Amino acid sequence: QVQLVESGGGLVQPGGSLRLSCSASGFIFMEYSVNWYRQAPGKQREVVAVISSEGNPTYADFVNGRFTVSRDNAKNTAYLQMDSLKPEDTAVYHCNVRHNGVHYWGSGTLVIVSS
Repeated sequence: QVQLVESGGGLVQPGGSLRLSCSASGFIFMEYSVNWYRQAPGKQREVVAVISSEGNPTYADFVNGRFTVSRDNAKNTAYLQMDSLKPEDTAVYHCNVRHNGVHYWGSGTLVIVSS
């Protein structure tokens, strides 16, 4: 069974950094793209970054060079390194994979950017 577990969220000051992890199990991790989404209160979920099975990253426009998505297939883990965080980055961050036509989601990790 597909399982995704995020970790690494927390409270950070504006301008600070966090590294989120997405630990995957139940499928051949290296064959799939991993997506990072976030959802703030009262807003729809939005994509943050994607890393392909080949390791190629793409980012939402609002990232503006501040984040880096990566993966370590030997550890079945994807990462989202977030630098220069802004208060508007406050959200629950989820990782996601599409497996057999179904999108699977982790339960999320909370990021709060506040002084």
